[in-house]
Order: sequence, then structure tokens, then C-alpha cells
Amino acid sequence: MSMIKPFMAVRPAKALVREVAALPYDVYSSKEARVVVAKSPRSFLAIDRAETFFDESVDIHSEQIYKKAHDVLYAWMEEGTFVQEEKDMLYLYELVMNGRSQVGLVSCTSVDEYLDNKIKKHEKTRADKEADRIHHVDYCDANTGPIFLTYKSDDKINALVEAWKANKKPLYDFIAEDGITHRIWSVDDDHTIASLVEAFEAIETLYIADGHHRAASAVKVAQMRRETNPDYTGEEAFNYFLSVSFPDEQLYIMDYNRVVADLNGLSESEFLEAIKKQFEIIETSVEPIKPNEKAMFAMILEDTWYLLKAKENSYNHEDPVLSLDVSILQLNLLSPILGIGDPRIDQRIDFVGGIRGLEELTRRTKVDMKVGFAMYPTSIEELMAIADADQLMPPKSTWFEPKLRSGLFIHLLS
Repeated sequence: MSMIKPFMAVRPAKALVREVAALPYDVYSSKEARVVVAKSPRSFLAIDRAETFFDESVDIHSEQIYKKAHDVLYAWMEEGTFVQEEKDMLYLYELVMNGRSQVGLVSCTSVDEYLDNKIKKHEKTRADKEADRIHHVDYCDANTGPIFLTYKSDDKINALVEAWKANKKPLYDFIAEDGITHRIWSVDDDHTIASLVEAFEAIETLYIADGHHRAASAVKVAQMRRETNPDYTGEEAFNYFLSVSFPDEQLYIMDYNRVVADLNGLSESEFLEAIKKQFEIIETSVEPIKPNEKAMFAMILEDTWYLLKAKENSYNHEDPVLSLDVSILQLNLLSPILGIGDPRIDQRIDFVGGIRGLEELTRRTKVDMKVGFAMYPTSIEELMAIADADQLMPPKSTWFEPKLRSGLFIHLLS
């Protein structure tokens, strides 16, 4: 059973929605966020990254930053940048990228189901990143960024969604600066809301696709509110967090690539010889090569691309984590040959989302890195299998596109 709940959303005024809608806060560095907000002062990034109002000397995790986020949010609500619904509703959120459409249901999701592991996770969170969003949610008294969830596609839900889309006019319909189309429908009919809530009760499991830190932080704030409200009933707004749930068959996972700063003291010839122990070099090219099947990797070194295939006996085919391509590369090359022990903290490795293309790997190896690796994308089936086994993926295993926009929906906790 999966519980979804309609909510009284705070959302942008129609005329301002394109200005307000912003990519997630963690897509940007602090420096990049300042550039965006300077150019687009109505961007929700001004609230998500309120350090943009302060001099760079100010600690971005200081109390005044979170207070500023609160003040700007409620000032924008007061002046009409945001409006609040007069009743609890659900929403449909369609994103279209390169002709591909995915449609999710915007709702609130149960904190208790998260705590009971009925909402499955696949990623380990970092305490420092959690702390930042805990403060942000707590000071703003709101969930300001939706959690990206997925579920095994269901015919009944699909039919309800398609019927509503076919017969209703979108609330919002705009193309963002990156070319992604965003369409949103409000589901305000009580019978349809009840039907969708009932249909989700038949969904056994929800999975976090993206937004583990936002989810963990929202839950931590809920637990804090429970401590200060010991007589809570479970129906309070803080017992739910903002989410968008998509059927698994519609999702698109891109490659999440790697670049490394040096060869760990090896010459190029020594490095290539070391690789041959666990990989076959099956092709070389001066043009970029993209891996087209599992356990295959493309590598760029000194302007030459190599197509590598992991040898059959080099990894555990049965283990859902160890058989991931990111694990194969880490355990057979990055760690033993290049000395990358923990990729979460090692400063010699960086990660490049597939949306940037193979050209970015080429550029990085000319600018600040020595070698780059293009990955074959992790599948949604692999993600779900790992979550179902209560295991965790290695860091930077999945890159979902398109990204949900922040600022389109806000869920107030009080």
C-alpha cells in the first residue's frame, strides 16, 4: 500500500511561473547560483540558495542564510509572486525532453511509510548535506523541493492520468531555458482525487529515484516537530512531504561519467597494461565512443578513445550491487589501478552528468583531468532490484533527466 495525500499548495502566479521555476538547488555551486539569481532575480534559486543575497564571505550554512530564505519566501507569498490554493488538490506534472514525455502525480507522501521502509531508498546520504536542508525546511516551515519518486507502472493509474489530461486545460504550460517543456494540470475534482488515492493504495512500493537528501531532511524535520508536538495525530502537514511520483516505464536514466586527475604514478603504457588484466580493449578511435551495452566502458586518454569490455570473470554477475557498471569500474580499475578508494571524498575524481555529453569528458581531459570514463547507464530495473534488496548503490550511479523544477509547488508544514 502506498499513501498519497492531496494538499493545499502554494504555487507561482501564472504570469510568473517561467521566471520562478528553477532547477534543483544541488545542481549549482554557490558561485553558479549567484550568477543565475543575478540574471533572474525571481528564480526560486534565490530561496533555495539564499546565500545569493549575501557577500561571499558569509558562511552559506549560517543562520542568517536560512532566515533570509524564510523571509523571501513569505514576502513573495504576501506580494503575489506565489498564491495558495483554497482546497486540497493533486496535480499532474508532465516534462517533455527531445520528444519524450513523462507524467508524474504531485502529492504529499507519508513520513511513516518512509520510516517503515515502504518508500525504498538506494543511496546513502551525507550528514552535512542533510543538515543544510533540515535547516532550510525548518526555517521555511515548508517543503520547497519535491522528491522524485517512481513506482511500477499501473494501468489504472495510467488511465486516470490520461483521461484527466485529455479533458482538462493545463494550469501551466511553458518551455524552460534549457528547452524542456513543463505542463501542469490541477486535479481538483474530489471523485478523481479519491480514485487516484485509492489506485495508489494498490501500489506495493514507492522508490526514491532522486532526492534522497531532500527526503531524509523532510523526515528529520517531521521527527523534530513530533518531539515538540507529542500529541500529534499523524494528520498534521508535517507528517507528509512533497513528492512527484512517475511510472517506471517513463523514466530516462542517463550515464553518470567519471574523470580522474592523474594515473596514480603510472605511465600511459603501464596504465594500459594494468587495465588489460580485467578488461579487453576492443576498439580505439580519435572520435568519441559511447558504450552500447552493460559492462562496457569508453575511456579517453591523451586524445584517444578506447572501448573497454569487462572480462566475464571480473565481477559477480548475480549480486545486484557488484554487477552494476559503476561497481565494476570502481572495483577493477578506479580503486586497484588509480588508487581511488572512496569516490565520495577523494579529490582526484569528479563526476560528469550524461546531459553534458562526451564532449565534456574530452574538454576536462584537456583542462584539469588526465583520463575520463563514459558509462553505460544504470537501468531503472537495477535501481529497483537494489532498493528491494535493501542495499545501496555506489555514489553517482544514476543521472535522471529531465530534472524536476523547484518552486512550482510548496507544501507548508504549519
